[in-house]
Amino acid sequence: MKTHAFVAAIALSFAGAAIAAGEKHDHAHEHQSMHGGVVVEVRDMDYELVAKPDSIDLHLRDHGKPADVSQASAKVTLLTGKEKQEVELKPAGDKLQATGSFKVGPGTKAVAVVTIKGKPSTARFTLK
Repeated sequence: MKTHAFVAAIALSFAGAAIAAGEKHDHAHEHQSMHGGVVVEVRDMDYELVAKPDSIDLHLRDHGKPADVSQASAKVTLLTGKEKQEVELKPAGDKLQATGSFKVGPGTKAVAVVTIKGKPSTARFTLK
């Protein structure tokens, strides 16, 4: 009888995990682009990368509201084919920004290491 109870407990735990994995976790906020870029979520913060040939903008939202980036910094690594370009972003109003000449296009991969109040976080993007 103990074996049946053990098997039933295991089956229920796997069923609960499967149901939880299949649910959509909205976290009560949207993850949509507000500036025409690519959005990813990291630790309940939305990162939106807007990459153009002459500028790289990174917008941060905390639960849908713009985050204070006045004391933040970021380093973005762009990977286009075999080419790699590293870019330092600085606060510019409500975003982090760099201007210059950048090789970006569909399929370009970007890795942003953002430091806010001394705490780094990493966001990964694939441009469309």
